[in-house]
Amino acid sequence: MLVKIYAAALQGVNAQIITIEVNCTKGIKFFLVGLPDISIKESHERITSALEFNAMRFPRTQIVVNMAPADIHKEGAGYDLPLAIGILAGSEKIKADRVSDYLMMGELSLDGQLKPVRGVLSIAIKAKEEGFKGVILPKMNAREAAVVAGLEVYGAENIIDVIQFFNEEKTLERVVVDPRAEFYANQAVAEWDFSEVKGQEQVKRALEVACAGGHNLLFVGAPGAGKSMLAKRIPSILPPLSLSESLETTKIHSVAGKINHNGSLIAARPFRSPHHTISSVAMVGGGSYPQPGEISLAHNGVLFLDEIAEFQKSVLEVLRQPLEDRKITISRSKFTVEYPAGFMLVASMNPCPCGHFNNPNKECVCKPYEVQKYLHRLSGPLLDRIDIQIEIVPVPFEAISDTRPAESSHDIRERVIRARQVQEARFANAPGIYCNAQMHTRLLHKHAQPDVAGLAQLKIAMERLNLSARAYDRILRVARTIADLEDAENVLSHHIAEAIGYRNLDRENWAEM
Repeated sequence: MLVKIYAAALQGVNAQIITIEVNCTKGIKFFLVGLPDISIKESHERITSALEFNAMRFPRTQIVVNMAPADIHKEGAGYDLPLAIGILAGSEKIKADRVSDYLMMGELSLDGQLKPVRGVLSIAIKAKEEGFKGVILPKMNAREAAVVAGLEVYGAENIIDVIQFFNEEKTLERVVVDPRAEFYANQAVAEWDFSEVKGQEQVKRALEVACAGGHNLLFVGAPGAGKSMLAKRIPSILPPLSLSESLETTKIHSVAGKINHNGSLIAARPFRSPHHTISSVAMVGGGSYPQPGEISLAHNGVLFLDEIAEFQKSVLEVLRQPLEDRKITISRSKFTVEYPAGFMLVASMNPCPCGHFNNPNKECVCKPYEVQKYLHRLSGPLLDRIDIQIEIVPVPFEAISDTRPAESSHDIRERVIRARQVQEARFANAPGIYCNAQMHTRLLHKHAQPDVAGLAQLKIAMERLNLSARAYDRILRVARTIADLEDAENVLSHHIAEAIGYRNLDRENWAEM
């Protein structure tokens, strides 16, 4: 008997339907074809053990299993469940009249228990698009898939549950989730708050501007000045995720296997902080069978590179293109995948090897050429892509000992949200543009053209600091955000002046001061 079962393979953050054809004839051999990897070929042993543990026997017939399309590489143990159901249906051990109505995925334990698989949200979305009645998944994956409206989602704990479901001996409980209710229920209060930060008012202002416009930011300061402390509080003042952003973020984390079991939608903006020993592949994604990297896991959130000067130069240079394109394309000989990478880059570094250059409390012991060499670990093209470069100095004792609470993250966030709303209205007719940091040259000329005094200031800064054309655009973008925070229609000279002040590392002979 020939039957067809449906599963899915992940390609990037999307899924591709896989048709599993099972033909059972006379004989005692087992053939598995269709470009499966080793883990799928091993499914025969897992299926045999699972069936025998549950008082069933693997069919004693010749079984040919084809996984189509044959040119797509299939990997992982998630095909155990559809293969097992296909073999049982093909050998007439279970009823085959409904098996093609459902898309199935799940890894089998030797006792028949179903283990969770990754990429479930993408698989469920594809099943809905292809018109399947529903999906059958491990119970721990069910809530994640159930956020897709109009699709029947069933969670099973054991292969016996699925067998009895198709034999109409038992019903599986349908998992139903209200995406909006789930989304708003998961929006938690940020763990860190700016009300706990003493002093650093100029830095907090720079962070407010950066979050309001989605600008990349670099802290430069001595150890203990508060760089990491401030960075951890950035998510508390970013605008909340929209439902569409939440779905997009959840898809990426689901494909990477980063969703908690029994979890559903990610409602908080990601904050990724990889160690400086990370490799280029782990940063941008890839591998023999590509997976999302840190820049994709930070999509719609923050990528924080602490002590950025300690990262390998090759790792930092691969960030240049994603910072511009907001996506990363990974090419292999037989396929190409694309991952979104729309993140806000926040980085920190010491001003010199000893960390005390420009520190009013401690003397720097580094030679001038050592300071220059240390700062030059960041290439000019990478610095050009960082809109705001701010210097942090240690907080004086008077500010540290002040017991009065500082301005809360809630108050700062309200201003940031209002500025973002202005930008959303401005770019309503510009597809793919959501904030000032994403403006291209044509939009800059239209929305960020400074007044005469501001243009004169900008000309002087360009000449004195020897800025590139990209840095010129960055200044205009930041100035437009500062104007939005003031609810100003036009970019004025004091907006330009503040934006120029956020280019600390561009100052002439900064490292020799």
